[in-house]
Amino acid sequence: MTTIPQDTADSLREVLVRALRTSTSALRQLVSGLRTAVSALAVMVLMAVCAVTAPVGVGLLSAPLALRALHAVAGQERKRLARWGPGIHAPDPPPARLRAALLDPATRRELRWLLRHSTLGLLLGLFGLWLPLAAFRDSLFPLVWPVLPAGATSTSLGFGTVHSWPGALSVSLLGVGWMAVILGLTPGMARLQARPGRSLLAAGPDTDLSLRVAELTASRAAALDAHATELRRIERSLHDGTQNRIVTVAVLLGAARRMAARDPGRADELLERAQSAAEQALAELRAVSRSILPPVLSDRGLAEALAGLAAECAVPCRTDAETRERCAASVESTAYFVVAEALTNIAKHSGATRAAVTVRTRGGRLRVRIEDDGRGGADEEGGTGLAGIRRRVAAHDGTLRVTSPPGGPTVLEVDLPTGT
Repeated sequence: MTTIPQDTADSLREVLVRALRTSTSALRQLVSGLRTAVSALAVMVLMAVCAVTAPVGVGLLSAPLALRALHAVAGQERKRLARWGPGIHAPDPPPARLRAALLDPATRRELRWLLRHSTLGLLLGLFGLWLPLAAFRDSLFPLVWPVLPAGATSTSLGFGTVHSWPGALSVSLLGVGWMAVILGLTPGMARLQARPGRSLLAAGPDTDLSLRVAELTASRAAALDAHATELRRIERSLHDGTQNRIVTVAVLLGAARRMAARDPGRADELLERAQSAAEQALAELRAVSRSILPPVLSDRGLAEALAGLAAECAVPCRTDAETRERCAASVESTAYFVVAEALTNIAKHSGATRAAVTVRTRGGRLRVRIEDDGRGGADEEGGTGLAGIRRRVAAHDGTLRVTSPPGGPTVLEVDLPTGT
């Protein structure tokens, strides 16, 4: 009898856990999209009524109400998508007059989104709600089959009846098939449901750029702030550590020189202390230089650098990095320091027993996810380093999302442009 090696079993377990988390998140996205899809369908019906009654004047009177409802549900969709990924920059406020609003490009894109989301988005949301119910119902069917009335439908598809135990077990196999569909297809379904909103609800090229200029100004201010903070940290490290060591070396060397003629044995002791202080100063200088730009990033890449951080973490930590494309050096450095600061916070404040770091590069974006099973309740105002992480991320025009309910788990999700 062959046994599966422990390493292989652990890898399979991690893959399964990651797939379960991804599919669970996708189902939540689909159900959240279902809520906005129902609202979109109601607005679609309202607009259809306005179009039909327009010739008699009623539709023209209710058209402004329908447009306000359209903008409101589009705003809800932007907020929803921002919770599950990068935020969407809203276009300028629509014109107040009916004719100008109908000719407004942003309003026309919202109408196109409304048509897609109230149909395809609604179907995908319903499917995301139905799939786990069907999987639960069919997989447990053999337990309830004996008490079902004769002729009752056996499967969640609405057809077929079971008259024997083999048939009941075959229904449970259908439930396993629904679970496989959930694991394999729901992430793609969630992306398909979100795609119209991300492509049609974002500000177009004809939008006033003042908002974007303001955002870039804030990003530049964050970059300067992060740079100044980093300089202060380096200056403090050099002043409080290395400089004091070098002063100690100079004092000891001077004392040894004066002592050499009178007491050579005492002079040797002072020289030994001076050598020890010089070695400590050199080690601190190396630590400061590594903190500026770790050489491992340029030598081995981000994945290996993060693996080194995980190995040094006081809390057991695993890394899963798929970097299909190299990022700009500054972006990789930011991702490295974000993970380093997050793991330091986990070790000091979370009380966690394990942590995980996941890194992906796709579509010109670098996404980093740090998760722990600690007590949660992370607060940017509590001095846990989150404000510094946010400044670093904002300096690259990236986004940081922190989810840390009381009791945990704590999840940090960082989205950065690769800069290449």
